[in-house]
Amino acid sequence: MKLNAFYFSFLMICTTTISFAQDLTIPPKNYVDSVKIENAVERLNNNYPLSDQANTKNWRLQKKYSDEFDQSKLNEKIWYPNNPGWKGRQPTYFHGSNVSLENEELVIRVNKHKDEKLPEGYTHSTGFIKSKNKFLYGYFEAECKLMDAPWVSGFWMTNVGKDWWTEIDICENAPGLEYNRHDLNSNIHVFKSPKDKGDVKKHFSRTKKFYFPKELQNDYHIWGLEWTKDYIRFYIDGILFREAKNTHWHQPLEVNFNCESNKWFGALPDDNRLDGEFHVKYFRTWKRK
Repeated sequence: MKLNAFYFSFLMICTTTISFAQDLTIPPKNYVDSVKIENAVERLNNNYPLSDQANTKNWRLQKKYSDEFDQSKLNEKIWYPNNPGWKGRQPTYFHGSNVSLENEELVIRVNKHKDEKLPEGYTHSTGFIKSKNKFLYGYFEAECKLMDAPWVSGFWMTNVGKDWWTEIDICENAPGLEYNRHDLNSNIHVFKSPKDKGDVKKHFSRTKKFYFPKELQNDYHIWGLEWTKDYIRFYIDGILFREAKNTHWHQPLEVNFNCESNKWFGALPDDNRLDGEFHVKYFRTWKRK
């Protein structure tokens, strides 16, 4: 059901192109549709994606690259415990002290670096883990409870290379801010691609925002991505809410979980709200047989 005029009257944020790639996610504050949460899928089997519990597409769980986060410390055969190539968007720095495994969950917090001096330009810290493996197509799923504090919680894929640089944002939301609580953001980026794969030299993105009837930070939700050579499909709680034609996303990508500052969401540090936590129960990935 298309949203009525009430929801379209929410605060507008314009889309602007910014040279620094990590500042390019600027979702407009107008909703293209609402998510029909009454269609949420009941989990019957952990071996298959939530959106395909009957396994109609012959998915095979890749246990080697999946993680239930049920160990005492992060599995560094699967993950980098921090981002090896990005310090973080100022003023929030990525610091390993903010990442922990607790009660069979990955937990990312803020400002656990204690008295350690941060690099110039950074006033706060949070956490980041990145997969050591790169994936080309498949199904990717994680159950997460987003941070209820003014940082963006992210579950996304990207890879920066000489000829390729693309990104798929599975979850990129900041419901710790009251005016973002119902915002379900979806974005796919192409920064560059080789001649035989579109010959992109200037960044473009395809951004959409959906209205989620419940406040996103209040509970766990299951985020899913079905990525094939033909299409890209986004799911929440087993509900398909967006499908895009795959015109350019044909590059192996790494998986990321993190929190970060992002002024375009209004997600800037607040010293009165340093108790935020981003929880991830599991990460699972599948390939078709």
